[in-house]
Amino acid sequence: MAALGWLTPRRRSATARSVLAGEASAEAARKSTQETAGEEPVFPVHGDAHAAAFFDLDNTVMQGAALFHFGRGLYKRKFFETRDLAKFAWQQAWFRLAGVEDPEHMQEARDSALSIVQGHRVSELMSIGEEIYDEYMAERIWPGTRALAQAHLDAGQKVWLVTAAPVEIAQVIARRLGLTGALGTVAESVDGVYTGKLVGEPLHGPAKAEAVRALAAAEGLDLTRCAAYSDSHNDIPMLSLVGHPYAINPDSKLRKHARRLEWRLRDYRTGRKAAKVGIPAAAGVGAVAGGTAAAIALHKRRR
Repeated sequence: MAALGWLTPRRRSATARSVLAGEASAEAARKSTQETAGEEPVFPVHGDAHAAAFFDLDNTVMQGAALFHFGRGLYKRKFFETRDLAKFAWQQAWFRLAGVEDPEHMQEARDSALSIVQGHRVSELMSIGEEIYDEYMAERIWPGTRALAQAHLDAGQKVWLVTAAPVEIAQVIARRLGLTGALGTVAESVDGVYTGKLVGEPLHGPAKAEAVRALAAAEGLDLTRCAAYSDSHNDIPMLSLVGHPYAINPDSKLRKHARRLEWRLRDYRTGRKAAKVGIPAAAGVGAVAGGTAAAIALHKRRR
């Protein structure tokens, strides 16, 4: 961990939590792939072992927020009541709509999410995640972004999801898409049961960059040969780490930033092409082929 002495105690604590969250997510991602190393992968990874691609999930790979879809699935299975869903949806929507990282508000939202899974087994949530993917998520995958990920895989590069969603759910989505693995928020568990606490903090903003950095170091990746994709300005730290950053369905702040730095853009929401986009030749890749009503309404307002 880099020296943090120059930071104020509050900033030092936040930075330390980001590093902890990133390192925990990288460790969970590597452990997951190591556990399945003996299985025949859907998409075998060959070629350049020093290049990889990192994809944000919400509104980059999938239309909408994975956490909302997961919440709807848990509500359907009576994990919590309607009033809890409305509260949870509002807290998450405020965070994503306003982009305001108010510590008190984020703590309340985090506690609400953790209280839902506290006391449940990790294996139970993984199994339910498979069902929820089929019910709510499969049809919401952006074909264009999926093609980008597949092009990396076809070129022999590893492809990782990087998301604030729970790492177990992120791993389900990555597996169903045939990707290498996923970096996500790590919830603490003891003997396979969730404690209701996080390891570090949600994998958001700077924590995503720390996770990618930790995974790259552990995997022996050269970040200048890697690519990253996201829709949100909150992911600028992650995008700035790699040699080939891409803005996908970008929010206004990310679009402005990407244009200023001449990053490539693609917008699949309207069918218009913000800019001609391809996979970086330097990375060894060829051209790319062509809840409740309240929760849903709040989710649609994100853009």
